[in-house]
Amino acid sequence: MVHEKPCLPDPPVAEHPRPAAASTLLALVHAQGEVERLSEREQLLSSLLVSVNAVLWAIDWETRRVLYVSPAYERIFGRSAGLLLADYREWRNSIHPEDLDYAEHSLARVLETGTVEDREYRIITADGQIRWLSDKCYINQQADPDEPLVVVGMAEDITEKKQMELELHRLATTDVLTQSSNRRHFFECANQAFDSACAQGAPLAFLLLDIDDFKDVNDTYGHLEGDQVLRRIAESGRSVLRRGDLFGRIGGEEFAAVLPGCSPEMALQVAERLGKEIQALSFSYAGQAFSVTISQGLASLTEQDSTLDNLFARADTAMYEAKRLGKNRVVAG
Repeated sequence: MVHEKPCLPDPPVAEHPRPAAASTLLALVHAQGEVERLSEREQLLSSLLVSVNAVLWAIDWETRRVLYVSPAYERIFGRSAGLLLADYREWRNSIHPEDLDYAEHSLARVLETGTVEDREYRIITADGQIRWLSDKCYINQQADPDEPLVVVGMAEDITEKKQMELELHRLATTDVLTQSSNRRHFFECANQAFDSACAQGAPLAFLLLDIDDFKDVNDTYGHLEGDQVLRRIAESGRSVLRRGDLFGRIGGEEFAAVLPGCSPEMALQVAERLGKEIQALSFSYAGQAFSVTISQGLASLTEQDSTLDNLFARADTAMYEAKRLGKNRVVAG
């Protein structure tokens, strides 16, 4: 009988431990890869921030220390980012003086609302340019209540947009020929001045003036010369009237003025000075000199005037009375 040897399992293969140097090398390779990926992300973020044409910023609200400002700051403000990071007042000092109170108070509202949008204000760049900014800001959510309160935001340069808006407004409210207020805009402003005078019990005068024999000017010298007369009279009106007075062209050869805070006596003096100023203008066509005069109707606010239309009607009646009496004069109605 043959006895078979029992089958024994193969002896286990001994695992050789990875040398410490190899583990360290793999860890270094892995770390180097992470560093490279982080570096790539930083480079990408940096290139994105450089290309964004808006100022991204963050400040510590308690200390007013600027924590971060993006590269666009130097392009838009024309000032050193380093100086701003060193002193928050660099931003404050760049704001247009007329907009400073609004800019500061609107920023402070972020504490109440958490977010403030559509803040628009002007800045003065280092080379003296005036630019418009649209600045949006919000409070960065704090993970720990003990962490400093950080306000972050984005300020976008909207100068071109504002200039377009202003130009559209100018075109909508200005008489193209004389650069005075057109009829619609003049009466909008005149009604506001009327309401304000009534509310305050303040004096106000309405002056209506019409160029005498203007048809003869157009017929004799041509419409181009007539346009020149209209422009020169508008210039005279703007130069004689006071700051705050309203002046506009409300018809072909008809102009009007509203004089807030002007007593009847003072309004009459203004009208007479305007008449003399216009009469002194000298025009020339084909070597022939000529001049023009105006007839004016003046009405001052009384307790019986419930609307601006009442003043306008009285001034209109007075102006036609001036025509009837021989022109080139002021009649108070």
